[in-house]
Amino acid sequence: MHSEERGSATPRPGEQGAEQGPGNPYRSHTAARLGAEDVGECVRLAGWVNRRRDHGGLIFIDLRDRWGVTQVTFDPDNESVFAQAESLRPEWTIAVEGVVARRPEGNENPDLSTGEVEVEVSTMQVLSTSDTPPFEIDRERDVEELLRLKYRYLDLRRDRMRDNIVFRHRVVKYMRDFLDERGFLEIETPLLTASTPEGARDYLVPSRLHPGEFYALPQSPQQFKQILMVAGFERYFQIARALRDEDQRGDRQPEHTQLDLEMSFTSQEEVLSLTEELFAQIVEGLTDKRIMQRPFPRLTYHEAMTRFGTDKPDIRFGLELADVSDLVAGSDFKVFANAVSSGGAVRGLACGDLGDLSRKEIDGLTAVAAEGGAKGLAYLKVTEDGLTGPIAKFFSDEEAGALRERLGAEAGDYMFFVADSGPVVFESLSRLRLHLRDRLDLASPQELGLCWVTDFPLFEYNEEEDRIEPMHHMFTMPRDEDLELLETDPLRVIGQLYDLVANGTELASGSIRIHRPELQQKVFDVIGISAEDAESRFGALLQAFRYGAPPHGGIAPGIDRLIMVLRDQPNIREVMAFPKTQAARDEMMQAPSPVTEAQLKELNIALRKRASPDTENTGE
Repeated sequence: MHSEERGSATPRPGEQGAEQGPGNPYRSHTAARLGAEDVGECVRLAGWVNRRRDHGGLIFIDLRDRWGVTQVTFDPDNESVFAQAESLRPEWTIAVEGVVARRPEGNENPDLSTGEVEVEVSTMQVLSTSDTPPFEIDRERDVEELLRLKYRYLDLRRDRMRDNIVFRHRVVKYMRDFLDERGFLEIETPLLTASTPEGARDYLVPSRLHPGEFYALPQSPQQFKQILMVAGFERYFQIARALRDEDQRGDRQPEHTQLDLEMSFTSQEEVLSLTEELFAQIVEGLTDKRIMQRPFPRLTYHEAMTRFGTDKPDIRFGLELADVSDLVAGSDFKVFANAVSSGGAVRGLACGDLGDLSRKEIDGLTAVAAEGGAKGLAYLKVTEDGLTGPIAKFFSDEEAGALRERLGAEAGDYMFFVADSGPVVFESLSRLRLHLRDRLDLASPQELGLCWVTDFPLFEYNEEEDRIEPMHHMFTMPRDEDLELLETDPLRVIGQLYDLVANGTELASGSIRIHRPELQQKVFDVIGISAEDAESRFGALLQAFRYGAPPHGGIAPGIDRLIMVLRDQPNIREVMAFPKTQAARDEMMQAPSPVTEAQLKELNIALRKRASPDTENTGE
């Protein structure tokens, strides 16, 4: 990553800050703009006390602002100012005026852009004092996350967090400029809208003017961007907020930001080409990461699942999965044979460089597979003389050779297998594969394995609810060759869907949309939405389709996830200014929080008391 450190030796354009106007009483320069060419000049600086050092009578202050750090010095000969400096503490806000001087030879700091000079202070003003911060600002140390979120305004002063937010700004600006140059218009869509099902729970907002009725916060601008295409704008984008009431994970938040874009008279190929160009330019222009391959490799959903066990594959390394169901269906190892006969599958992967695994290490790998639902993890080790391991005795030499060949295993490799239903096998081996990646350091964080995953099934079967539902969303255009299957075999229909993935993280998802109302209703029929119900939920969109809707499609890259990947951060909270906790709470603002009875009354809302466990058990 290009250096973003405060006061780095080679700041980016604009990193040193704008020139300060003559009307600014606090500063003539920012703390990153001073160099040898400014020696002898009288300047004004303002910022925070980053560090204070007292050396042989002189007091040194590292003065920090958003752009950098400049060392300022206080001489005891200037008694009044020196007395002020003796009282300074970290994070006090000060303004100083003084003359730029060269640092004494040998005292230069090459890590600072201002490291050749210092400011000899003649006057100082304390603008505000600071309580002792709950954690250090000037050093990057581990701090408990809830404490960081409670004092987020202090956390954001730290270099890493500041740099994440600055980098985010640069990426978003790059997106805006890129799309503007290609004829896209930035158009805002409402935050108060109608409640529509889009895969997660809506956040509801009660209406004071319409008692008993509610707005919903948008899970995405899906219907609005399609309506904008009907309206004739043809190329739309928005840095959009998406709000979803769902369980939280490291890459999820109740509110997140996405680049939302839509195009009329387009094709899947054009959307992919445009998005690939945008992402490649961002990576190459704003980071020092390497893109593994251009054009980005394209995998069908079926290929991604078969090879990697996931539709979000990390393609930077091997350890690909192989189906051995046909090889073990008649074996003496009944766990494998029974899994196949009951309609499941047996798949495996081969891995070297593990040495001789101990029982404890095998148990650890089994626990990883169990996180994906596997009831166990079978293994064999390949030696020059054949196979070893607890289940080796169940396989003939011919079967052993076939397993080795199918998995591409060599002497010294371990072969790991999971036997279960298809989804469990895929999820378990995918988790194991990523675990082995990290354990064996198989993928460089400097490399981006960007790839497209296409040709997703349009529908999937929800076993818990015994119904068919959209795999992505219900507005996706089926492939032309699959249109007839909508009424006869909908689970075989492939949608014009596509995801962009990097290093195992989904960065963007999109599709070509349905633009004909009769076809949209056929999709609704498959998932159990009647024409009457569709009209009540999606009436505006369906009505718009009756007025010459153009073919259209788009994509929505997640900005938070993109920044997370490009900055090598563990979760998206690290790249958002004010995120919620994993429990969806705002620790700084203490939200959500109760409201007054008067507010509820004005909204015509009464709260129901939660039933106690005893009451619930008695059915009262």
